[in-house]
Amino acid sequence: MRYLIFDLETQNTFQDVGSSDPSALSISVGSFYDSETDRYTTVTVDELSQAWPLIENADALVGFNTNHFDIPLLNKYYPGDLFAIKSIDLLEAVKKSLGRRLRLDSIAEATVGATKSAHGLTAVRWWREGKIEDIKTYCEQDVRVTKKLFDYARQHGHLKFKDGSRKREIPIDTTTWETKDDAVLTHSLQF
Repeated sequence: MRYLIFDLETQNTFQDVGSSDPSALSISVGSFYDSETDRYTTVTVDELSQAWPLIENADALVGFNTNHFDIPLLNKYYPGDLFAIKSIDLLEAVKKSLGRRLRLDSIAEATVGATKSAHGLTAVRWWREGKIEDIKTYCEQDVRVTKKLFDYARQHGHLKFKDGSRKREIPIDTTTWETKDDAVLTHSLQF
């Protein structure tokens, strides 16, 4: 299976656009990890077309809160339909198992000892300040953390989080993660 692990940062907030719909926001930076090439590609909104071949060759899109945030937002820019590609959303898997949502940072710290270097609101401020390289570094770091969690869950069948002073395991059903969907993506671009 070829996985594309990704994350997006935005130029604005839900408060700025007066909506809770992710597609009302504007992308600033996107970072993509391709499991086949073991490479990271981090681009600005003006360079997003560099990600289209990666997306169209992936068997699954992987991320944290991607089904409810990143995919609807990126789909606004993508010339095809990202909802036609298999999606593995780690936050969705956690919520399904635990019954509630947890922050990426808390899961990553407890599971693999990794932390995020900033947060989304900081990235919006950096965009307004023209600190594009800072956003790229932060976004790619989130993808690296998500990749570590994804790899850990695939190997161990669980993730961890801190519950007070002790770590607890969150069983994660990864049985469908390794199978390709029968649905065929209609490629919208010529490669």
